Amino acid sequence: MVGNKKVINWGIIGCGDVTEVKSGPPYKLTNGFNLKAVMRRDEDKLKDYATRHQIETYYTNADDLINDPTIDAVYIATPPDTHKFYGLKVAKAKKVCCIEKPLSPSYADSLVVYNAFKETNTPLFVAYYRRSLPRFLKIKEWLDDGFIGDVRHVSWQLNKYPCDKDLSGDYNWRTDAKVANGGYFDDLASHGLDLFTYLLGNIKDVKGISLNQQHLYTANDAITACWVHDNGITGSGTWNFGCSTYDDKVIIYGSKGHIEFPIFKDEFVILESNTKTESLFIENPKHVQMYHVENLKTALFSPEFTHPSTGETALHTSWVMDKILGKI
Repeated sequence: MVGNKKVINWGIIGCGDVTEVKSGPPYKLTNGFNLKAVMRRDEDKLKDYATRHQIETYYTNADDLINDPTIDAVYIATPPDTHKFYGLKVAKAKKVCCIEKPLSPSYADSLVVYNAFKETNTPLFVAYYRRSLPRFLKIKEWLDDGFIGDVRHVSWQLNKYPCDKDLSGDYNWRTDAKVANGGYFDDLASHGLDLFTYLLGNIKDVKGISLNQQHLYTANDAITACWVHDNGITGSGTWNFGCSTYDDKVIIYGSKGHIEFPIFKDEFVILESNTKTESLFIENPKHVQMYHVENLKTALFSPEFTHPSTGETALHTSWVMDKILGKI
């Protein structure tokens, strides 16, 4: 998959906030990876980033990074509306790629990107890093060990209050319908829905309602949905970004107990069943994508290992998101 290489040189397109601590450093810290180049259009911010993170090469043009013969793999960390644009360029160059979630703002565009990599048998990954975090792997272990019996239903309630930027009317790409039709739903709910398919299997049917209740920005801010997984497990979710409180609670119900946990809050994961009761606080790493990136290394150097978050799994999440938003 990577030939006889002992070290894979990565380049990052879009070295913004998400790459400062969450995702950028793991590409330097992971044994077998080297973060060799970064790209950003703002040259002053680019040079500052490269200096602070000790990166030897930087470009203001993405094509120059993608076509740099010393770069083996590219991490696309730009807003979602450019994922397809850059993804297709990386696919054409036949270079390993990891794209920030979601794969793109629509299932149709996600499918185009997925097919472009599939046609050349080039590895494509997506940064749904919760599939690699120990706190969620513990939940998977509880499920696989059958502590709550047959799984019946999963529910998720996510409420958030409008932030100062929302109230001010200042531009925010996360709430611009042209960039992210579902607003914060695209940015946040995709993490949980993707995780549910990892824990419980793919979704075969889903329906949703979405609308704009506050009219603070162009994207929708109130979404509700119900779905059924391939194995008959049902699910429901409500995401509202105009409430007075911040609530984040998932409950997986089974025939012999339940598991409770948040997607985003750093709180306990709780198991209560007929045979076992456990409450664990499992801290996330400083660089939250560390385990995700280490799994990239394992997948690229060990073909027998399948990374938990691939273009194929992310494509399914894009389909679920579009179904909820009524786009397909």
